[in-house]
Amino acid sequence: MNIEAITAAMLRIAAERGPEKSLCPTDVARAVSAENWRSLLGAVRQVAAELARQGKIEILRKGKPISPDEIRGVIRLRATS
Repeated sequence: MNIEAITAAMLRIAAERGPEKSLCPTDVARAVSAENWRSLLGAVRQVAAELARQGKIEILRKGKPISPDEIRGVIRLRATS
């Protein structure tokens, strides 16, 4: 698992979409590994939590920002505005 690759992919995709559009964690996992992306989802969530704590992205559930400590279920990610 390459944390740097996950971080770079997440920040790149979020920046491309901007703060108006969100992305799914699977988008990040697939950008890093097209074949074994499912095994990366846990790491993607960990990276998302860390980047949210740093203020670089937002984690959304049902369209509303949540704390990185509240990650559970279906989430989306977006660039901070």
